[in-house]
Parts: sequence; C-alpha cells; structure tokens
Amino acid sequence: MTARSVDLTGLTHYRVGGCVRDALLGIPIGERDWVVLGVSPAEMIARGFRQIGAAFPVFLHPLTGEEYALARTERKSGRGYHGFAVDFSPHVTLQEDLYRRDLTINAMAMDAGDRLIDPFGGQQDLKRRVLRHVSDAFADDPLRVLRVARFQARFAGLGFEVDPETLHQMVKIVASGELSTLAAERVWRECVKALESQAPAEFFRLLDRCGALAVWFPELTALKGKSHDPEYHPEGDAFAHVLWTLERAARLTHDPVIRFAALTHDLGKGLTPDAELPRHHGHDVNGVAVVAHMCTRLRTAKPYQELASKVVEHHMRCHRVLEMRPGTVVKLLEKLDALRQPEKLDAFLLACAADSREGAALGVYPAGEFLRKALQVCRSVDVKPLVAAGLTGERLGQALRQTRIRRLKECLWIQARSGS
Repeated sequence: MTARSVDLTGLTHYRVGGCVRDALLGIPIGERDWVVLGVSPAEMIARGFRQIGAAFPVFLHPLTGEEYALARTERKSGRGYHGFAVDFSPHVTLQEDLYRRDLTINAMAMDAGDRLIDPFGGQQDLKRRVLRHVSDAFADDPLRVLRVARFQARFAGLGFEVDPETLHQMVKIVASGELSTLAAERVWRECVKALESQAPAEFFRLLDRCGALAVWFPELTALKGKSHDPEYHPEGDAFAHVLWTLERAARLTHDPVIRFAALTHDLGKGLTPDAELPRHHGHDVNGVAVVAHMCTRLRTAKPYQELASKVVEHHMRCHRVLEMRPGTVVKLLEKLDALRQPEKLDAFLLACAADSREGAALGVYPAGEFLRKALQVCRSVDVKPLVAAGLTGERLGQALRQTRIRRLKECLWIQARSGS
C-alpha cells in the first residue's frame, strides 16, 4: 500500500444519499458519498484515509477525494443544529444510519453490486414525486426546513411536491423557535444552493408556506401586501413581483449572484407606507440600506452584496436610460464603476433585464443594449491627448468626462433619438 492509496479489503461500505437518489432519477451524479460500517476512526486512518470533521468522523479518500463517513445515530440533546448526541460506534447498523436522514429519497444506499437498500420507501417516493420525511426525528434538526425547501427548488421541474405531513412538521419546527438557533452561515449555504437550482423561487415560496421566510428573510416577508399598479405589475404584490423577477433571472443565467440581485432589487418597497400604495417613490434609494442589513445578517459573500446594492439603487435609472441626457448616462456608468470595471456591467444588466417587461422575448432589453454601447463609446476615448495638453488631476477628469459626453452626443445619443 503506497502513501497515497487506501486499503478497502474487507471494508463494509455503501454509496448513500444524493448519488443513489440521482442515479435512480437518471440525472447526472455529482459527488459520491459513502457510509462505512463496523470500524473505528483509528482503523480508517490505518487504512490510509484522512480524517476531517470534529463533531463526528468523516474521512477523505486520498485519490478520489470522496467522503467516507462512519455510520452513526443522532439523538436530540439540546437546542439548535448542534444539540445532538452522536454515536458512531462500530455497532451502528446501516438502517440506523439511514433512519437519521431527512427525506426518504435521501435515505437509500447501494452496495458494491448495485443492490438497492431502501428501508423507508425512498424509491417509491421518487416515483410518486414526493418529498417525505423519514421519521418523527425529522423535527430534531431545524436545518431540515431549509433543506426541504432547497430540494423543492431543485426538483420542482420534475414534478416533486412536499408531503402534507412533512409540511406540517416544518410548520411545527418554525413554531418551536428552533429555526432561529441556526447559524447564519448554514442558512446562507442552503440559500445559495437554492439559488443555483432550476427553480429558485420555489425555495422562498415553500419557506413562506411554512412560516420560515419571516424568520430568516423578513425583508421578503415585508413585501407581502405591498400592492403595485396592475398595469405594470400584473403578477401581484411586491413579493409576487420579486419571485417573478427571480424566475426570469433563472432563465437568463445560472449565476446565483445575479439571481440574488434579481430577488432583492425591490426590497425598498417593503418600507413604503400603505397610504402611498400602489406608488413606491424612492424605493430604489431606500432599498440600499435594506439590502445591506439583509446581507450582513445572512453573512453573504461580498460579491452578492456588491451586485445587489448596485441593482437595488440603480435599476430604475437603467430602465430609463434611453430617456437620459448623455451627461446622465456617463454619470450612471461612473456610479456603476463600469468605466473602471467594464466586465461587471453584464451582471448588472442581466439582473435589470429580469425585472423589465420590454421586448417580446426574454433577454430583449433595449436599455441594456444601449448602455453596453454607451460604455464602449466612453471607453474608446483616448486620454493621451488630454494628458499631452497638460491636464492633470481634477481638470483631467472633467475634460475626460466632457469628451465622453460629446462622443455620446455624436454617436449613440443621436442614433437612439432617431431610432436608427
């Protein structure tokens, strides 16, 4: 046995979880996870595996990088996600390990001969297209509320629905207050996975149905009942609108950063007094602080907050860019930092396009095309003649801006006004 190999001789191990589920569904398999029976952590290390994890032993195969976890049981012993007593002794059986899992479709295993071990009816639930919890122990782990919502987002396109009793269990978990004990990082991780899914809006719809949305996404809950002018937003209130926008964004891009910006673009409308409805004057400016607060609480990665902040503040200006004077167009490009970082403009425009009803087909967004061309014109301005003329500092910046404005008047602005 070499230093980088492992000894699997006589090791009782099974493929488990998502790789089994996806194989049965006939969809591409991502990572393969394994459960191991009848051994101790010391024996796994002696066989050449590398241990990771502190709460319970998980081991990495040094060649494949796949995870091998010791079979374990979990017993609720306190509040929150960490309030469990874990037993990973060699006496734990495969069925006991599968029993602790969340959904029946995730509680199946396969041996080396591809024989299915399915003690809780997961294969039948796959055929029925049902997301059903394995046992009453489901309620012990509040994270499972978010996991079920995430699986709904992933498999909604295949016709999956949540079992009524499982939904009832989710409601009970929310009512218990356990959901608030979760670490923000874990909530955000589930949110990102949902945003990467085929139907990310389903994640938030299901969280709303069971009451979890108000616990971790109160900014979205605040949009419920905030009416719109039906001529421009026939889909309903502001909450319905942001989910509609997220659905369109999911058709435009797989990037979860852009999808998150589409979801949060109208959070400022949650602050609109009812007396002012259906108008939402200043919601773009008001939304900046709301997005910042939400991202801080969820501890989002920096790119998510950066793009969401730009979209919430400037999406209305972007929609009106064809009505702007050239100087205002240049000012918008400066605020978006597009002149310095032009590669980031496309992400902003995709989020704005998802919010727009312009064009007969999704992705047709005249304002976005105009702003891209305006950026090209502005960036084509050569600063060298201005420097050669002796301009520096603020005078150079003003002259560069005026030159860009003049170029827009000569090129795109005239073309746009004439319709050419």
